[in-house]
Amino acid sequence: MSGELILAVESSCDETSIAVVEDGRHILANVVASQVAMHAATGGIVPEVAARAHLRWIVPTLDEAWDNAGVTWDDVTAVAVTEGPGLAGSLLVGINFAKTLAYVHGKPLVPVNHLEGHLYAAWLADDTRELAEPLFPLVALIVSGGHTFLVEMRDHLTYRLLGETVDDAAGEAFDKVGRLLGLPYPGGPEIMKTAAGAVRNDVVFPRAWLGDTFDFSFSGLKTAARRTIAGERAEGPPTGESPPLPADRVAELAYGFQESVVDVLVTKTLRAAKQAGARSVVLGGGVAANRVLRDRLADGARAAGCPLVVPRPGLCTDNGAMIGAAAARRWEAGARAGLDLDAKPSLPLARR
Repeated sequence: MSGELILAVESSCDETSIAVVEDGRHILANVVASQVAMHAATGGIVPEVAARAHLRWIVPTLDEAWDNAGVTWDDVTAVAVTEGPGLAGSLLVGINFAKTLAYVHGKPLVPVNHLEGHLYAAWLADDTRELAEPLFPLVALIVSGGHTFLVEMRDHLTYRLLGETVDDAAGEAFDKVGRLLGLPYPGGPEIMKTAAGAVRNDVVFPRAWLGDTFDFSFSGLKTAARRTIAGERAEGPPTGESPPLPADRVAELAYGFQESVVDVLVTKTLRAAKQAGARSVVLGGGVAANRVLRDRLADGARAAGCPLVVPRPGLCTDNGAMIGAAAARRWEAGARAGLDLDAKPSLPLARR
């Protein structure tokens, strides 16, 4: 790649983000308008509300990104946009906006798979610390609110699906159990913070190993957590409504739940890395911001001789820079889209 400047648009779920990325690695601007506070009231994302919020924030987000990047349209090589997977209404806002920018300014349009963006966040340079590029072959774990899967990469843009969730994504399980524990939305960061305060670490939740496969399952864990929490609340004094659990008990339950999720994710990823002869392990997706998961996987990967490459937390959650990083590779490979580009809400990254 030689000096390509990509303006990238991401709107697959509840973050409106526009970035300017150079050579798929250097971030000139990466602006994110978050909807977390808006969706906290309902304890989850309402698709219609998310789409309307994208419409509200996408132009101000572009203006701020443009100011931060300090470039002109003459400098831009192409416009990239997430085409899927994601919420249909949210995707369409970003796609139509990107198509308009590409048409008005005479720039090629590059479609990007959102999941590929999470992978290529690992190639973004990090000004805050040294971050080596991943080495092939590698195994990547992508874990977020909507997706949990393992892939093997032996070269750029080449994927072999090793395993995926057969029911719920890990991030969704964090959100649901966080709500059951009475914690604010989103549940993942709150469970991590609450679990850190646990004095006793003797709560054990089940692990779904699914035999020797690399697949994941978190539905049973959610059910076990719901029954445990309901049972403990029923043991409290009768008040006419379910009483809140004591803070120390919430911390212990959060710890036990988090341990179950992290144990399965780390164990399967390290086993996959060994089987694939991986030289690197990549971690991406919103749940990759979980410090316990990052530390546990880093220790295991280091011991196995295949270091972990994980972006800083702000690049793990949805953002335009990761779309720009993936788009640079897609651009080099000749990927282009016309003005008939449409949303693909169920777009896979790879198939078995």
